[in-house]
Amino acid sequence: MASLLERLVDVLERECNLYEQLLKLSGQKTPIIMQRDLVTLAEITEKEQMLVGKISNVDKERESTMAEIAEILGEKAQGMRLTDLVKMLDKRPEEQHDLAVCTDKLKNVSGNVQRVNDQNQMLLQSSLEMVQYEMNIMQAARRAPETANYTKNAGTRGDLIGVALTGRFDSKR
Repeated sequence: MASLLERLVDVLERECNLYEQLLKLSGQKTPIIMQRDLVTLAEITEKEQMLVGKISNVDKERESTMAEIAEILGEKAQGMRLTDLVKMLDKRPEEQHDLAVCTDKLKNVSGNVQRVNDQNQMLLQSSLEMVQYEMNIMQAARRAPETANYTKNAGTRGDLIGVALTGRFDSKR
């Protein structure tokens, strides 16, 4: 049992380290998103995907170790959480402490990753809305109705309402 708990602590530490790397990359994305640097954003996202794959593998290892521990304790592996395991280790205070520290650290780091990712998602959404707004302005300028400005020969000049000859909005009108 002691070796399983040591292995679980080791797995949690590795998972925590991977999440810290992911947090660092996610933090790097924030200014990149604001600068609209799509090439660098794609590179960082690719690195994030590789880290997420590693995290997934370590997470499977954690679940496997948790299942072995649950079997020894006579508990159901599917419903057991790390906090439940920490509570069960009352008779092993040193291992309980190590596991509790790792669990808390992992919760904090994963929470920070979630917070930064939510912030980045909001920035991306704002950028997308700005691009859509700019596209709508450009499309509206192309579809603006013609004015009734007549020439000497009784024909219209074909000027567009609200759009200067250069294609931008006429601020003088």
